[in-house]
Amino acid sequence: MVATDDDRRRIAQSQNGDQGAFEALIREHQRMIHSLCYRMSGSMADAEDLAQETFIQAYQHLDGFRAEARFSSWLYRIAVNQCLNWQKRRKRLDQLHKEWSEQDREPSGTDAGRTQQIQDALLKLPPKQRAAVILTAYDGLTHAEAAAALGCSEMTVSWRLFAARDKLRRLLTDCVKPEATQ
Repeated sequence: MVATDDDRRRIAQSQNGDQGAFEALIREHQRMIHSLCYRMSGSMADAEDLAQETFIQAYQHLDGFRAEARFSSWLYRIAVNQCLNWQKRRKRLDQLHKEWSEQDREPSGTDAGRTQQIQDALLKLPPKQRAAVILTAYDGLTHAEAAAALGCSEMTVSWRLFAARDKLRRLLTDCVKPEATQ
């Protein structure tokens, strides 16, 4: 199915800088996109973020929309990609937390406690190492993409990650050692 005349008009106006026209497109499709994002994420807060990211991506790539398809189909594709990327990042993050928290130790309690321990350990890293970890492990960038973002070489990113993992392993092991009996 082809884009409606109203959608085509609003898209053309948006491409020419008319913010109001794009806001009208958002209002028309917001419920649909938010609902999809909620069903994909299972979280109202994450759905709001994912829907917002979808519309930001749509706005940034509006010149790439071809009116051969419906605007809603194009938005759905963007939203699904946003959700799939979010799920990949979430899975990587969960795996990372699991790996870092699975030391030879007694259980430390809730997942929230482990998450806070990991966050505290991340904050103890030097900023450049922390940035390398966040960009690659949390945001899913490749070493090359992280290097471009950080303005350094891929080898430097690899070295920072190696050093950060070693420090994190020590920090997390130290924070979960059972207390000595007296």
